[in-house]
Amino acid sequence: MIDAISDPAMMAGTMTDRKITAPQVGENTDRRQIREIAETFEAQFVGQMLGHMYAGIETDGPFGGGFGEEMFRSMMIDEYGKIMTRRGGIGIADAVERELLKMQEVQP
Repeated sequence: MIDAISDPAMMAGTMTDRKITAPQVGENTDRRQIREIAETFEAQFVGQMLGHMYAGIETDGPFGGGFGEEMFRSMMIDEYGKIMTRRGGIGIADAVERELLKMQEVQP
């Protein structure tokens, strides 16, 4: 049985589907877009942390377990990461936003 959460081949598909590009130095990017990029980064980071946390938990209990739960658990964990970030996160988005704004001020 393959653990979909810790299997790099399975996770590669979910990470490459996201097409988010970081702003380039000197590029005129609005603050809303920078915040969105920072929050997306934090959501992915939190999702990865939660994925490792859930890796040792068997698929049984309230959802009944089985192959279906194994397959959809990574999607649930990604959503948990997004929700945590929307509710204030763990502070990574703020730090990333500050650094991206600093990069915008640099003269090429």
